[in-house]
Order: sequence, then C-alpha cells, then structure tokens
Amino acid sequence: MAYELPPLPYEYTALEPHISKRTLEFHHDKHHAAYVNNFNAAAKGTELDSLPIEAVIKSVAKDPAKAGVFNNAAQAWNHTFYWHSMKANGGGTPTGELAKKIDADLGGFAKFIEAFKQAGATQFGSGWAWLVLEPSGKLAVTKTANADTPIAHGQTPLLTIDVWEHAYYLDYQNKRPDYISTFLDKVVSWEFAAKNLSKA
Repeated sequence: MAYELPPLPYEYTALEPHISKRTLEFHHDKHHAAYVNNFNAAAKGTELDSLPIEAVIKSVAKDPAKAGVFNNAAQAWNHTFYWHSMKANGGGTPTGELAKKIDADLGGFAKFIEAFKQAGATQFGSGWAWLVLEPSGKLAVTKTANADTPIAHGQTPLLTIDVWEHAYYLDYQNKRPDYISTFLDKVVSWEFAAKNLSKA
C-alpha cells in the first residue's frame, strides 16, 4: 500500500507574495516527493507496507535500525501537515475554543506568538516548530529537529511551520525570523488548527 504524494490543497500561486510559486514547486514537487518515494522504497515488501503512515512512524520511532524509514515517513507526514497549516489570505487570530485554550494554557495570543517565533528561530539547523496538544490536555509550543514529529511522542499536532532552509531560502534567504513572522501574519490557517483541536 504505497503512500501517495498528496497534491497541495491550493494552487502554487495561492500564497504569493509571501511564499512563491517557485518555492512551492521545489518544496512540494521535489523535496516532499523525494521523502514519499524514499519511504515507499524502504517499506516495500516489509510488514510496514500495509500500515498507515502514522502507524509506521510510531512503530519505528524508537528503533535506530529503522532511522531511514522513520526519517522519510515522518518527513512525508510532516510536509502534508505543513501544507494544510497554511492558506491563502491566512493570518489573523484564532477564535472559539482554540482561542480560549491559547488564553488558558499559553497565557494569551501574544505569548503564543512570542513562543512560536522563538521555537522556530532557535531550532538549530533543520526542523519544525509546532502548536501541539499534550496528553495532559494542555496546549504547548514545541520544536523538533530534522524529521522528528510530535506524533512519535504522544502529542497531537495542531499546527506547524517548516524551518528547514528549503522551506524559505528562495524567498527569504537567511532571514528565518522574517519567514516565521510572515507565516503567522499572512498565511497561517487557524481553521486547520481549530479542526485538529476539535478532533483530538
């Protein structure tokens, strides 16, 4: 049961001028596609081939001998989640239950923004910043290195930003903080985060 590269949930030009068509073409069609292809090649003919990708990630996360499978499976999953964390004309502020949880658990929206920017900007090298729901039921801002993902640690992801250089270098060069600010101000999808919270 090969994992298929999902199409972007919007046109390649939908996030311009904040994230360019060129970036999305390289990022989705080359980088994301490579993780999917590498994962499928590694899983083919093994007991992992019949499992959903989330189950593969959880089953191999702690096995150093399967690091290659984990890295490609997790990156395939993380990227799909990232595309949905953005939308055309995004940004603004969350509403409803998500807004209440951010206020209660993180000290308010301004504190969340500060923590999320800090997590993304201080992730040394490649990785991700996340808004997650902890097993305790509280929201948290976290970051993961390289391919690591909250679903390998019992957390429920609500939102993510990719801070690998290939996510922003064509548009922002070395200015990762500018990319993170633009993500939050212009393209973040609070509806996606709210939907993930309601399903958790």
